[in-house]
Amino acid sequence: MNKLCTLAAFAALSLGQVMTAQAADVSLSVGQTGDSTMVYRLGLQSNWDASWWQTSVGRVTGYWDGAYTYWDGDETASNHSLSFAPVFVYEFAGDSVKPYIEAGIGVAAFSSTQLESNELGSSFQFEDRIGFGLRFAGGQEIGVRAIHYSNAGIKQPNDGVESYALHYRMPL
Repeated sequence: MNKLCTLAAFAALSLGQVMTAQAADVSLSVGQTGDSTMVYRLGLQSNWDASWWQTSVGRVTGYWDGAYTYWDGDETASNHSLSFAPVFVYEFAGDSVKPYIEAGIGVAAFSSTQLESNELGSSFQFEDRIGFGLRFAGGQEIGVRAIHYSNAGIKQPNDGVESYALHYRMPL
């Protein structure tokens, strides 16, 4: 639990530093794991003030994502996690609606190494994500995400876990 608190403090300070210069967004996600565990995620995002390979088709951009996730397992296997990740986004051109695809790799800390039938091996996990969705002119966004957590074999067992979720993002 001390590791989780340390990571939470580090993530909050890092995200706070990033967000002092830029506006923040908040996101809510609801989904399930492959084992049907419900997943609820609350996140803060800060868009990068950068754009690459901008053409008439679209552009590459990104954002920082910090989140708290509640994993609603059975009575003995519920879990909590904190995560932090840079996320790259390819945003297609559009006026009022812009489709996008995203991918990112970050880190997460779980409160327990057990989640339903999955033995995570360590509280420290890597977070890999891929998603797609729609961004609207007012800054709101809806989308679908798949996120995989694994410790990359640092410690055994390393069952890992995936979540599949719908998300909604809005400016603060």
